[in-house]
Amino acid sequence: MYKVLVMDGVAEEGLAPLRREEDIEVVIGRKMTEDELVEIIPEYDALIVRSATRVTRRVIEAGVNLQVIGRAGVGVDNIDLEAATTQGILVVNAPDGNTIAATEHTIAMMLALARNIPQAVAKLKEGVWDKKAFLGVELRDKTLGIIGLGRIGSAVAKRAQALEMNVIAYDPYITEEKASTLAVELVSLEELFRRSDFITVHLPKTKESYHMIDERAFAMMKDGVRIINCARGGIIDENALYQAMLSGKVAGAALDVFEKEPCTDSPLFSLPNFIATPHLGASTREAQLHVALDVAEEIVAALRGKLVKNTVNIPSINPQVLSAVRPYLGLAEKLGKLQAQLVTGRIRKIEVIYSGELAKQEVSPITTAVVKGLLDPILQQTVNFVNAPVLAKNRGIQVFQAVDGEAEGYSSLITVKVYSDKVEKSVAGTLFGKEDPRIVMVDGYRIDVIPNGYILYVPHIDKPRIIGPVGLLIGEHNINIAAMQVGRKQIGGRAVMMLSVDAPVPEETLAEIAKVDGVLDVKMVHL
Repeated sequence: MYKVLVMDGVAEEGLAPLRREEDIEVVIGRKMTEDELVEIIPEYDALIVRSATRVTRRVIEAGVNLQVIGRAGVGVDNIDLEAATTQGILVVNAPDGNTIAATEHTIAMMLALARNIPQAVAKLKEGVWDKKAFLGVELRDKTLGIIGLGRIGSAVAKRAQALEMNVIAYDPYITEEKASTLAVELVSLEELFRRSDFITVHLPKTKESYHMIDERAFAMMKDGVRIINCARGGIIDENALYQAMLSGKVAGAALDVFEKEPCTDSPLFSLPNFIATPHLGASTREAQLHVALDVAEEIVAALRGKLVKNTVNIPSINPQVLSAVRPYLGLAEKLGKLQAQLVTGRIRKIEVIYSGELAKQEVSPITTAVVKGLLDPILQQTVNFVNAPVLAKNRGIQVFQAVDGEAEGYSSLITVKVYSDKVEKSVAGTLFGKEDPRIVMVDGYRIDVIPNGYILYVPHIDKPRIIGPVGLLIGEHNINIAAMQVGRKQIGGRAVMMLSVDAPVPEETLAEIAKVDGVLDVKMVHL
């Protein structure tokens, strides 16, 4: 018999896939301390949690029979993934269970915003019948701008089209071909701001998306635009939104998420044209049931040794293959993350080339690690070794792998080429020993950089008075430079400088570096 411990009040109906299996015993656990969980976990083959139970390294190491840990939801911050992977335990989640809930909440917020429903309800409950005060607008023939065309953004587009809205979208990681299958016009972010009557956000909060909608963005928008955010707090600068609503630039806004939560005190709450909910996007009975069902089905598949779709860590592969490629997985993921932060435009193709001794191995897990590293920083969902190829395919990104016998002076070399509609970027890396990864080439320029922490990427013209001014600007912010590498092909031509720094360089300093005579570009990379 397999024993599965279920914690945190996971929906009982969602446990049906487990309960119908004759050789699986389901045990509903009460709230426990870490010590109590450590004491009983050796009995169990699987563990299901929501967000309340912390699955720590102690718990995982005590789970000598654990094969799989399931999170009935998306986030896995309460699970020590590194410890689980080290112990060979699969961690699975349910990333799709709340898609419809979040989509419908977005549509509900948009309709409520257009027709002033919360305000009218509140006034009527005060005993005031005032039809003239709440003149609304129709959604039909209005332009909806969707920022982020992933699972939820695509579902919102479909429903908005049913409401006869014109839908445009900004998503640099979706191809024109993929967008056309959704009947959505892809535009630049600036064009989306200029054309949209309604704007809805469906992005993860990242360094790039933080305060994406700020004072400058509002200035580009139509007068009377309406804003909805049911994705992540912090993407909209709430102070800038407040000022835009005071001025009349923004006719109304609806937020389900805030930069700091819980949020019960905000200047926005004083505005009559502002509506809000307390992060209810995934709060439906159906969503809670669906995430429970999804994770229960994954648990059954994992216990049966079948393919598991939503693993968050490395899935089980042939031990011999894993032993050969494991040292390169971290390097490959870092190369993908580097490319995600260097490439501009819509990615169309990824090519991974293996040279030297590595070319003789089964390298598909390494290719998957590259794709995972590339997509993980930019998508609003968990990217893992199982779903990374599918996510790339769904976005119209072609993935190729090739082998080349020559490694140009290295025992093994991984070269990652990424093609977008704007640029072609190439990076390469190798291992110096089994645990010493290095980036050794960027766009054909030889370098030697440890892929870790904060790295400043500065392509420039090879001439004097470049390195000094850049270092001085960084030093003015008391940021230490840990290492520096410059690669060039010929004297006086183009060159690449990469600086490892101890802290992120502020945006205003990056702007000053970009003004240094001879600097062609500057990007802050975090690996």
